[in-house]
Amino acid sequence: MQIRYIADMHFDHADIIPYDDRPFDSADRMNQVMIERWNQVVGPDDLTWILGDFCSGPAERWAEILDQLAGRKALILGNHDPVESARKMADRLEDIADYREIEDKGRKVILCHYPILSFRDHYFGAYHLYGHVHSSYEWNITKNAKRLMRELYVRDDILRMANTGAMLPYMDYTPRTLDELKGEL
Repeated sequence: MQIRYIADMHFDHADIIPYDDRPFDSADRMNQVMIERWNQVVGPDDLTWILGDFCSGPAERWAEILDQLAGRKALILGNHDPVESARKMADRLEDIADYREIEDKGRKVILCHYPILSFRDHYFGAYHLYGHVHSSYEWNITKNAKRLMRELYVRDDILRMANTGAMLPYMDYTPRTLDELKGEL
């Protein structure tokens, strides 16, 4: 069993294509590619944490998409996830939360849709995975703040945090393991 992570999939959200400069001509094509890439790497016993902004459609649409995705799924709510839609998926999702602290192969991982610069145990080797910032100015702010904090701490192993946004250049629309994300940390 593997634990995988991905954020900001935005199924059925056509306006996200130009916002992220996604290489798709329609939301239907984007949905199809993301489902294919998910199913290429996720096994039936794998658990994939969706770190927010899963789908902009109603609960019925969430169900259709979730049923096409391999493995087990859990959701960290994002700002584009209607809570009522997520709650209706309780039978399809192992967990639904705003924030979680989990263990992945003996490593502490902090999960939140939003980046947290001073996350719990950041000084003691914990990891933080998030989304929300896309490839925007918010990502640049987060990246610069992380760089500055590392300079102030004078340690490279502080702030092991990664943007798991589905888009390029981060995830290539494919859920990743913590080991696969280490290059971003």
